[in-house]
Amino acid sequence: MSATPHLWLALSPHGYGHTAMTAPVIAEIQRRIPFLRLTIQTQVDPDFLRSRYRHFSHVDQIADFGFHMVSATGIDLEASAQGYLDLFNRFDAEVADNAARMALDRPHLVLSNVAFIPLAAAARLGIPALALSSLNWADMYAHYLGHRPEAPRVLEKLLSAYHGAQAFLRCTPGQVMSLTNQVQIGPIARIGQDRRAEMRRNLGLAGADRVGLIAFGGIGHDLDLTHWPAVPGWSWLVVADDVARPDMVHWRRSGLHFSDLIASVDVVVTKPGYGTFTEAAMVGTPVLYTSRPDWPESPHLDDWLARHTQALATQPDALLGDLAGLLQKLFSLPKQRVATPDGVAEAAEIIVAELERHCAIDICS
Repeated sequence: MSATPHLWLALSPHGYGHTAMTAPVIAEIQRRIPFLRLTIQTQVDPDFLRSRYRHFSHVDQIADFGFHMVSATGIDLEASAQGYLDLFNRFDAEVADNAARMALDRPHLVLSNVAFIPLAAAARLGIPALALSSLNWADMYAHYLGHRPEAPRVLEKLLSAYHGAQAFLRCTPGQVMSLTNQVQIGPIARIGQDRRAEMRRNLGLAGADRVGLIAFGGIGHDLDLTHWPAVPGWSWLVVADDVARPDMVHWRRSGLHFSDLIASVDVVVTKPGYGTFTEAAMVGTPVLYTSRPDWPESPHLDDWLARHTQALATQPDALLGDLAGLLQKLFSLPKQRVATPDGVAEAAEIIVAELERHCAIDICS
């Protein structure tokens, strides 16, 4: 093995939230180990990766798919069930293929958020591995698809892959997990910088204008923004490229890193999601979000968010109906004490210790 520590990071293919969640931890590890080699295995858009990570090699093939989605919150359960059955039927071949890819440039440690095939591949090669996330696909599968006849066989594979990791670092807030190797850590997020004056200059906004961010993640959301209510004095930053309205502009026009943008707007309109919720809670930005009662993470994300910023759950039709009233209600809620990203240092400490244990050098020397 090379003496240079080599970390292989595997990210779920639709995992924009997983990507944002892991990035602060990787940044802290790179601060402690400036000469770290980082390989990222994911199908997440490379431009998004470059906005969150630095100095990495990219492997863009991964068998994991999470769930097949029809929107930001809508799961295609039949397609997902068939996808897992198909993956189960070729599981050994996929693990062997992933293991062969890893073996070409053998890392010292595999970190997964929260793909299971790379974990199984690491176990096959005898490479130590850790998992890090607020959820896992075994418990998610059990929640939505555990009633199906093939579920016991599929779950056996999924659970075996996750239990093959030396530990599953379950960050706060997160779903209740059945895994026996979980280690609870604190919240993880990048703390954004308030750069609203710069944002307003870049957008050409008057001082009295208020700015909201509509962000439903990397998958198309359930709202038709052409019917978004016009609220006097408000401008909206959106992630869509095809919205032509005078009160809406693509968020990249702000010139800010996404985390800084969350710290600079007056409100974030979103769905329950780890990255957006935690980044808003670190800086106290109010959050107006569409509820998602079926998602196992939701109760834990929702309760935690409400303890750290003004937060209000609603429904898509309500957003398109009485947006002004919802904003007024949101801003009337009491302010809360912001969160701190304790999980960043906690996760980095564990990961660096594992790298030290399996490298031929003392990283701290």
